[in-house]
Amino acid sequence: MGEKYIGYAGTYTRQTSEGIYRFILDTEKAELTNVEVAAKVGSPTYLTISEGNRYLYSVAQQDKSGGVAAFSIDSETGELSSLNTEVHEGAPPCHLDVYQNDLVTGNYHEGTVELYKTKIDGVNPVSSVYKHEGTGPHARQEKPHVHYTAFTPDKQYVVVADLGTNEVVTYKVNNGSLDKVNTLVVRAGSGPRHLAFHPNGKVAYLLTELSSEVVVLDYNAEDGSFAEKQYIKAIPADFTETNDASAIHIPSDGRFVYTGNRGHNSIAVFSVDADSGELTFVEHTPSGGEWPRDFVLDPSEAFLIASNQHTGNLVLFARDKETGKLTKLDSEVSVPEVVCVKFLR
Repeated sequence: MGEKYIGYAGTYTRQTSEGIYRFILDTEKAELTNVEVAAKVGSPTYLTISEGNRYLYSVAQQDKSGGVAAFSIDSETGELSSLNTEVHEGAPPCHLDVYQNDLVTGNYHEGTVELYKTKIDGVNPVSSVYKHEGTGPHARQEKPHVHYTAFTPDKQYVVVADLGTNEVVTYKVNNGSLDKVNTLVVRAGSGPRHLAFHPNGKVAYLLTELSSEVVVLDYNAEDGSFAEKQYIKAIPADFTETNDASAIHIPSDGRFVYTGNRGHNSIAVFSVDADSGELTFVEHTPSGGEWPRDFVLDPSEAFLIASNQHTGNLVLFARDKETGKLTKLDSEVSVPEVVCVKFLR
């Protein structure tokens, strides 16, 4: 018997999108169905779901203010009930993550990391802001651009990727404030964007947007530091058009790494060396649309769903767990201006 999984898609609301969309993945029929608006929010580009599927938090924009919106989740139906929205003047963040009562956001335009405390009925105002400083040689590195903020697997630290400064920065959360504990500087002009940890908690994979590479990092949980160990290209050597690498995800068995390519419009597949964690390129699969901003593995990890922003579609792929390879299936649905995708687990 196949399962039916509830998924959510975050979007920009610059054109026709109304906010957060909900959909169903029917694994028995291998199809995406039942797309509907789950919540009306301004440009909820990134979403995160709390442990136990109790709450969903999204990026939020209201006029010239940005912040986060909080929702409770009906675990049976997946319906979202609005709790509150906490915004302040300035651009909205682009990434967020939650652990227990701490919610962290990364702001690309402001170059900041912000910490919020959650509560039963939503989110409290920002309790701590850390502003990055620095630049890089690339035209898009004129100032800091924080692109990723998430808790390490051991939940001891918050790790931040800054596209503008070519840095991976580690913070400790102490009584409602962020304390910087470590900084790794990667190759100049590479533009760190997103990061995924191996299930063993000892290796991390950093995706660079500007140079379209995966940087394999050793993670030291003792002090929250990282050390580079491999750089590998996520696009073909002969691809000379613009490519902005997007998302990076890893299945729970840690055997493969997947990355998204906007421009090349593909999902790259890498196999993971069981001993070193280093990567070997396997293949590229066309993403089934333009500008794959993100993608997600479903809870069974037998499927992958790509979210193509410019074509406004979610495209379903079967995933071979032995080879890591993807096969496009005859199932796609429209979600306008789609950015990220998350499942209830």
